[in-house]
Amino acid sequence: MRIRPKDYNYGVNKENLEEIVASLLIKKGLTISVAESCTGGLVSHRLTNISGSSNYYKCGIISYSNQAKSIFLKVDNELIKEKGAVSPEVAREMAVGIRTSAHTDIGLGITGIAGPTGATPRKPVGLVYIALSSRTKQISQKFIFSGNREEIKWKASQAALDILRKYLIGA
Repeated sequence: MRIRPKDYNYGVNKENLEEIVASLLIKKGLTISVAESCTGGLVSHRLTNISGSSNYYKCGIISYSNQAKSIFLKVDNELIKEKGAVSPEVAREMAVGIRTSAHTDIGLGITGIAGPTGATPRKPVGLVYIALSSRTKQISQKFIFSGNREEIKWKASQAALDILRKYLIGA
């Protein structure tokens, strides 16, 4: 008998997280769009690495600048000025903005500081906010990842896919 705590395990043997998420999206007939800042398109890349991804993946925007967040994702400039581009509020607005503009069932918003520059005493390197938006649910989580820029981007993409996985299984 195999014990499988769903909070930590998502697959068996060589299954990867994007394969599990793709399978769940297809099984449920759901579509997704992604708004990425600090991950630079890595989540979208991983979601589209799966054959048949056009069945669930519809749109991705890499919105590195505040202007891009405002123009393409409809994130309020005043919110960015008040809370900062790296905040749970902006991540949520990014998720909602991409979901509504792409007309998908789910939107993911990811913003953070991958480093090594850009940190402040209140917002360190590795700080990442990930939000998921659906028609019925809003999720936002804060993470502080360690490592170099590439490691932080990978960890953030892994966390985003895991948030999506947990949402899809109802965890």
